Amino acid sequence: MNKLPEETPVYLFLGFLESGKTKFIQETLEDPRFDTGENTLLLVMEEGVEEYDESRFAVKNVQISYIEKEEELTVENLTSLQLMYGATRVLVEYNGMWALEKFFEAMPEGWMINQLMTFFDAKTAINYNANMRQLVFDKIENAQLVVFNRFEENMDKMALHKIVRGISRRADIVYEKPNGKADFDDIEDPLPFDINAPIIVIEDRDYAFFYRDLTENLEEYIGKTVRFRGIVATDRRLPEKNIVIGRHIMTCCEADIAYSGLACVLPEDMGLQTRDWIEITAKIEYKKHYVYKGKGPVLYASEAKRCEAPEEQLATFY
Repeated sequence: MNKLPEETPVYLFLGFLESGKTKFIQETLEDPRFDTGENTLLLVMEEGVEEYDESRFAVKNVQISYIEKEEELTVENLTSLQLMYGATRVLVEYNGMWALEKFFEAMPEGWMINQLMTFFDAKTAINYNANMRQLVFDKIENAQLVVFNRFEENMDKMALHKIVRGISRRADIVYEKPNGKADFDDIEDPLPFDINAPIIVIEDRDYAFFYRDLTENLEEYIGKTVRFRGIVATDRRLPEKNIVIGRHIMTCCEADIAYSGLACVLPEDMGLQTRDWIEITAKIEYKKHYVYKGKGPVLYASEAKRCEAPEEQLATFY
């Protein structure tokens, strides 16, 4: 291979040391169903106690390459490895202490994330979440599947479930027991507001959940009416009666606090300024708007009034 393929599927496996990544990848490569005749490059960025046994691979044409330093994670290096081995498929055992953004920045052109799975040792997950929340968040945010290995019957599923759901509502969750049997998570997560109400009332404490669910499941909100309090952002480039309304959301820790707002068209010009607080009742439409540089959720307010800032202005998922 003297050039990169147009598309290279990437299977990304995340987790802290001894979370079960190597075991899962080993079992995957032992499965004949995973052998599609492609040249497979396995990038190992973290060495644990368990090692790969290539003699047991059912998948042929697997080349293992080790990346020991974060500085080696570059577009040039990954491109060189793919070209060297003629790989048309890439598996990645990622280092649990490296930020995932570093890998995304180093992905060569054409690399496409086909599957992203995250593994935790159920015995240590809660402790990691308490002490390394940013790294835990990083591993769950984009995951399609989260696996809690070594889950024992006396453990609290709800505590682990909340770790995931505080970050993502999309990821599937599996609790794998020491005997190899697995339980799929079936805990219901009702939203803290009634999405089918004539007016969906969003309490101050629930704005973060509303904003995330709206952005992830926009089609379910189009045409519905919401009521909430938010802080205003204005811009002279916005059309008359147009503002942005939202809240500052802390997703993980203080370092990632960000204003998360939505385009809003008021019923009249209220002379609002940035950092004013208002309460609106508005219908959600999917329209083209300057705020999004394209289409997005636009709130068409039938009612809007100034209000006092709530006692707790920061929105969180806790």
